[in-house]
Amino acid sequence: MTGPRRSNPAPRCAASPATRRFPSGARSWLLRCKVGEKRREIKLGGYPDVSLAAERERAREAREMIRQGIDPVERRREISAALAGKLAEFHNEKHRKQWRATLDRYAVPEVGDLPVAEIGIADVLRILEPIWSSKVETASRLRGRIEAVLAWATVAGHRAGDNPARWKGNLDAVLPKPGRLARVQHFPALALDEAPDWFADVRARSGFATRALEFMALTAARSGEVRGAQWAELDLEARLWTIPADRMKARKEHRIPLAQDAMTLLQNLDPIADSPFVFPALRGGMLSDAALSACMKRVHEAREDGAYLDRRTRRPAVPHGLRSTFRDWAAERTEYPRDMAETALAHIVGTEVERAYRRSDMLEKRRQMMAAWGQYLAGDSAPDVVRLHGSTRTQADPGNRNAG
Repeated sequence: MTGPRRSNPAPRCAASPATRRFPSGARSWLLRCKVGEKRREIKLGGYPDVSLAAERERAREAREMIRQGIDPVERRREISAALAGKLAEFHNEKHRKQWRATLDRYAVPEVGDLPVAEIGIADVLRILEPIWSSKVETASRLRGRIEAVLAWATVAGHRAGDNPARWKGNLDAVLPKPGRLARVQHFPALALDEAPDWFADVRARSGFATRALEFMALTAARSGEVRGAQWAELDLEARLWTIPADRMKARKEHRIPLAQDAMTLLQNLDPIADSPFVFPALRGGMLSDAALSACMKRVHEAREDGAYLDRRTRRPAVPHGLRSTFRDWAAERTEYPRDMAETALAHIVGTEVERAYRRSDMLEKRRQMMAAWGQYLAGDSAPDVVRLHGSTRTQADPGNRNAG
């Protein structure tokens, strides 16, 4: 597979790595080298997920491998073979894509250049620790997938010994239990598969609080940002919502592209005279957080099959959990880069140095992502979307516009 090691002259590589953009929109650090008579593009990790310092260290390691007579690309193919073997068990193409997307994003950049037989606990921890506390559900799912791939590799004869990604009696000794992290950080969120049904239920109801909840789902914005939204912040011609820095958690201006569903919602609203708010309370002031929570509760209570429950905690979903549902959708059902989804959520992305050099907020690319998110929520049924918008407006009761 990798061939015998031999003494080689200095690697013939580019002076420094470059970045490359793939058709999916993702970017990756690449080191271009010549290994023997073969030209290689060695992936060093996603950009900007991998810092400049980490990219340089990985480039140094790749050059050292070549100096020892090891082809980094051939070495990476061993873990790719194990992954391909595990993925072959899935008959559902969607599941195969979800597994590959998660592993390609988080695991392959860290251990892709290792022989699959040499992957140990330290390597698995290097993959999981950066996201174990911040992306609890994704990290837990990732651990299980790494364990499954390595188990397949063991059965196939590619490795021997204990599985370093096993939880019980292994990683549970060094990592906090996902359930405990969830209790501290997790807002009950809609299950992805139930989000379109929930969205249809919301659209069938009237009131400014309900429209605010719908707008919150479509834009992945925070409750306070939506409740405090003012007409002066909206540029309907440019299809843009610009939230000033003093209303943002990070104290930095945030721009949100408005896809067609969000535009139609806004165009169907009847503003209250003398109120600056897009979604005003009954007397024209700002909606309370409790108003959105009460609206969400009524949606739960009206559902014949019972409340929309968080898949992990089995608690009814709350408005703030809509952002988690959006993030799960971006990570599990799409190929959009992680930093694009994080930017949409107004999260801080990258190191301080990387942020200093990043000039773009990827607005136009995020337009495509938010349009796709709106289509997912609507169940990919454009005619129904039009009907529901129309019916929503006709159902609105001027005397009970805040009811939800």
